[in-house]
Amino acid sequence: MQLPIGFILALIIAYLAYRAHSLNKSGAVAATFTGTVIFGIGGWQWAILLLAFFITSSGLSRAFKKRKQGLDEKFSKGHERDAGQVFGNGGVATLFAAFHFFYPESIVPWFGFAAALAAVNADTWATELGVLNPHPPRIITNLKKVVEKGTSGGISLIGTLASLTGSALIAFLASLLTGDWSLFLLITFSGLAGSLFDSFLGATVQAMYFCPKDNKETEKHPLHTCGTPTTLIRGWSWLDNDWVNFACGAFGVITSLIIQGLF
Repeated sequence: MQLPIGFILALIIAYLAYRAHSLNKSGAVAATFTGTVIFGIGGWQWAILLLAFFITSSGLSRAFKKRKQGLDEKFSKGHERDAGQVFGNGGVATLFAAFHFFYPESIVPWFGFAAALAAVNADTWATELGVLNPHPPRIITNLKKVVEKGTSGGISLIGTLASLTGSALIAFLASLLTGDWSLFLLITFSGLAGSLFDSFLGATVQAMYFCPKDNKETEKHPLHTCGTPTTLIRGWSWLDNDWVNFACGAFGVITSLIIQGLF
């Protein structure tokens, strides 16, 4: 009965998120699927972590609108998440929830699930709160080049602290729900590592485009906000922000597994 109940809960939450304009139609369908797997197989503890990510990320995407004015032209998509964004952020976590079905006695699926969500939550918090930094960010590859706010691969002090806080929130809940506080530092660090890896990909191989009319670098393709066609200036054309987010979650998991293996 847990799977049908998970489907009903996921459907209700996806519908409410759609009505609140946090998800578009494709995003609501994708959220129903991922929610069904996570709620239906994992149970309420897994649901709490997923909801913590979704609620805080959706809230932060709407916060500080005045400070974020003019940044939409940088990002490939808006705050209404579509299916690509849902699977990009939640795909790795969903896979580990599915693993829990086959290995219900193992702690590894919970480790992976929590680490993946910590990573994407860290990245979301950094993106949404990094704009509050009083100074422009610096590119992560050398920390010397100053870039515009919202530029992929740019990091700042406030953004990094926000990333750490977002990761720590998931780590705190994961530790609280299991009663194992040895998870806290492990998941917090893994989430932060995933977020920094996301920034590294954004600065190096993520597909970035150029709008000749506005003379700006952007993730938007094939058209910029102004309606002008954009051209690829660096990165791999297939590696958009959704795939980078998926890699962010995966790197968080890999980091957690490496640390567990070492210590």
